[in-house]
Amino acid sequence: MTNDTPDVAPLAVPEVAALGRRILDEVGTAVVGMRDSLEIALGTILASGHVLFEDVPGLGKTLAARSLATALGLDFARLQCTPDLLPSDITGSSVYDPMARELVFRPGPVFTGLFLADEINRTAPKTQSALLEAMAERQVSVEGATRPLPRPFHVVATSNPVEYEGTYPLPEAQLDRFMVRLAVGYPDRDQEREVLLRRVARRHEAAPVARVVDAPTVLAMQAGVEATTVDPDVAGYCVDLAAATRRHSALEVGASPRGSQNLLLLARAVAVLDGRDFVLPEDVKRVAVPVLAHRLTLTPTAWASAVRPEDVVTELLDRVPGPATVGPAR
Repeated sequence: MTNDTPDVAPLAVPEVAALGRRILDEVGTAVVGMRDSLEIALGTILASGHVLFEDVPGLGKTLAARSLATALGLDFARLQCTPDLLPSDITGSSVYDPMARELVFRPGPVFTGLFLADEINRTAPKTQSALLEAMAERQVSVEGATRPLPRPFHVVATSNPVEYEGTYPLPEAQLDRFMVRLAVGYPDRDQEREVLLRRVARRHEAAPVARVVDAPTVLAMQAGVEATTVDPDVAGYCVDLAAATRRHSALEVGASPRGSQNLLLLARAVAVLDGRDFVLPEDVKRVAVPVLAHRLTLTPTAWASAVRPEDVVTELLDRVPGPATVGPAR
């Protein structure tokens, strides 16, 4: 994974944690009942990763992405994915400028701080693959030229898991580029009631969110996370969990080394958001399902038996022993 923060002065852990709380509180003024998912999404961004929200329509996934971008002070671009979308609709292309009498490159919506690919599984694999280079290397290659993307750059995608007509499943290589896959779930009665009352009180559809930080501060927060050390025993625990998926009888394909790396990076980010400069095994367990489950491929027998990848990860969290003691870094 490309490091977005090689030349930025890092913020201290208490500063990152305080700003993180302010960002989540501000997003919470517009988004109801998603605090845990939003905290993992924010941790993913601070760990320089990308987020996939996979859930039924109408649960506020797009609002959450837009609100998070606004609170972070990042440029935001949304692309509604459709079957006829072309790769150039994402990356951009050259058009003829009659005044200059030459071809001029017009950047696509991917040239932004936070790019929302709405219903990404509605566009064809050829177009989905246009994001692979952007997500992995923070650059795009168009018409023989490589163009860097802004820093920071993050993708938040949404996917509808219950509708199959007119959709294209994301290939494993694409799924593996997302650090996490999050399911929002339905709000409870009180939360849904609060959504309705807030809409009535606003008297308009838009839910305003104030900017808390800006792009340079986000880079400094990411640098603060990168500066936090990790106990070797915690790193070994992440490796053991990923390796256990490769031996599980219900799985054809387990988590790759990218999975264990993302598990450690996100556990470190959520620890920093919690105000700690050290990672606990509980941090790893908290993020294991969203980091690992979408990287696993079930055997036909397990799939027919209605086994879910999430169930396999939960089982392994109970079976794989964690470090005995982990404390502050020395």
